Amino acid sequence: MNYIQLIFNVLQLLLYVYLAIIGLYLLAFALASLFPLKDDNMGDETPKKIAVLIPGYKEDNIILDIARLALKQNYPSEFYDVVIIADSFKPETIKALQELPLKVIEVSFEISTKAKALTEAIRQLSDDYDLCVILDADNVMEPDFLKKIGRAWKPGMLAIQGHRIAKNMNTPFAILDAISEEINNQVFRKGHRRLGLSAAIIGSGVAFDYKYFKSLIPQITAVGGFDKEIELKMLREGHTIYYLHDAYVFDEKVQKPETFHNQRRRWLSAQFHYLRKYFFHSLGYLITKGNIEYFNKAFQFLQLPRILLIGLVSTLFPLFILINYFLGQYHWLYRWIFLGIIIIFAVWISIPHKFYNRNLLTAIMHLPKGIFMMFLSLIKIKGANKRFIHTVHETTHTDNN
Repeated sequence: MNYIQLIFNVLQLLLYVYLAIIGLYLLAFALASLFPLKDDNMGDETPKKIAVLIPGYKEDNIILDIARLALKQNYPSEFYDVVIIADSFKPETIKALQELPLKVIEVSFEISTKAKALTEAIRQLSDDYDLCVILDADNVMEPDFLKKIGRAWKPGMLAIQGHRIAKNMNTPFAILDAISEEINNQVFRKGHRRLGLSAAIIGSGVAFDYKYFKSLIPQITAVGGFDKEIELKMLREGHTIYYLHDAYVFDEKVQKPETFHNQRRRWLSAQFHYLRKYFFHSLGYLITKGNIEYFNKAFQFLQLPRILLIGLVSTLFPLFILINYFLGQYHWLYRWIFLGIIIIFAVWISIPHKFYNRNLLTAIMHLPKGIFMMFLSLIKIKGANKRFIHTVHETTHTDNN
């Protein structure tokens, strides 16, 4: 064996071990997600007082419709308040909001972040709430969302994540975004809870114990990765994050390649930031305190986004198979084929059956462009989590029920 082949095999081994760990991790939780959840939906019928917090930055074009929809809940009106946290809204928008039966809190910051807006809102609100629900300014709750959250809430619970799904699937990139989120729902939420681990927080469609959230949110300083910082802190402290798979919040999916690129760049930047900051710290907690949850979350930052992973399987795997074939290293050839099957199978069973239609075909046809945009995001992630990148929202209706 010459030195070039030796170097190739060493690099091949390292990459294979990394991707095998990722693939087996995905497969384990994807398989677990196929079984029903029960323990996260066993609260009582006692009504809870809920504050629905909706922070928005320059969302004048959609916020009035979103606010009206938020008021249409099958839940006693005296037991919930819709709170619009208006950052840099137009005066006429503020005036129109104030005419609705909700609370409006105006905020303004030199550098706007979701955490700052929520901190100021909590500071101004009274303490007579049991829970708070965090929404994005484009989110629409299903009519029974608050009822399901209130019914599932049990004494001692601090956080429960709802099932966020696509509001729109009107473009190929919206379909890709929708499928990607549903895979994450299956693997990192339903699958994790089925095996007794905490669900991942998305950042909206999530409910918190009000008093706990009031003490927690002032400590969150993230510009990007607001949800990750909350989750890491909760898991480090030994708390459990629950998941309601049948409590739906509709979320606008990105419709344009440029928006897809900017959003993923922000997410990837936050992911690598928290990987560097917390991986070894969480490893120390695992060794000294047996804190599996905290380490598991930090370990998730090693995961490649699903679109990038599919990109590697579809491009890099065939290349390695071809090279090993010509080198006569058939054992390596079979290993790459087997790993590719594992990863594709894990992703496939994580896609809900409702996507097995022309939408899935459309997504597959546009997958190469999505993969290219993800690679582009990967090489341009530097500093993206240190400045506020606003995603412009366009729709309030839901076309995917």
